[in-house]
Amino acid sequence: MKPEELAKLTTYFRKTFGSPTITVRKRPQKNDSSEVYIGEEFIGVISKDEEDGELSYHFSMAILDIDLE
Repeated sequence: MKPEELAKLTTYFRKTFGSPTITVRKRPQKNDSSEVYIGEEFIGVISKDEEDGELSYHFSMAILDIDLE
């Protein structure tokens, strides 16, 4: 993803979740997805999907059962 996309997604996540420490960062050797962090903690991956002339982003976050305790 391009730096402009990362900045827009970071702004969106911060506004939506009310957290100024969320960042979207470029993934090494990947162009179609980025990593999402809160502070220095990795929380998920956001993928870019361009299909039929439409652009969307998909956020995926795994939640471990030990994190729910």
